[in-house]
Amino acid sequence: MQIIPTIFEKEFLEAERRIKLVKDLTTWMQIDVIDGKFLSGKTFELELLTRVEGIEKNLLDIHLMVENPIKWINKCLFTQASRIIGSVEAIDDRDEFVKMAKDTGMEVGLGFDIDTEIDEKIPKETDVILLMARKAGFGNYKFDERVYKRIERLVKIKKDMDLDFLIGVDGGIKPSVVDELRKAKVDIIYCGKYFMEIVNAIN
Repeated sequence: MQIIPTIFEKEFLEAERRIKLVKDLTTWMQIDVIDGKFLSGKTFELELLTRVEGIEKNLLDIHLMVENPIKWINKCLFTQASRIIGSVEAIDDRDEFVKMAKDTGMEVGLGFDIDTEIDEKIPKETDVILLMARKAGFGNYKFDERVYKRIERLVKIKKDMDLDFLIGVDGGIKPSVVDELRKAKVDIIYCGKYFMEIVNAIN
């Protein structure tokens, strides 16, 4: 199971500080993006990532919680992202989003908020399905154990449809739930402030 730190900040200087703390401890890094339209609040301008010294050594996973994620593909390319994940609630045509992102050479994923029904409309080329374990966006939300049933459903869909995507979970994850997530067949854990504790717990 892979542990990927998340950077979820309104101000660039704080994002830069957190990036510098973890960039040498990980291969992948997720940058969370909110545009203030799809969800309230707004994160720092994505293009500013190019100012962070040494970040080009990391593989960037951009989680787009924005209106019409397809319009952000070029911005993600500018930051040399390796993977983008779009919120399904904001995507009109999943096949088009996946194809356009894949055509750039990036990996592509679909993200489902905690209350969004998980359906079988998953394009075959999808690399990652990201399940939120709490409500997406800014706010002090706790880990929601409903996510375990949602993982179970996704594992079944993956098997029944003979798909090959990775299963990621993000939101409120503490070291105490890591073993259960592993047993549930989660491939990637995305985590913020508990990143170091979780890494130390599994090593």
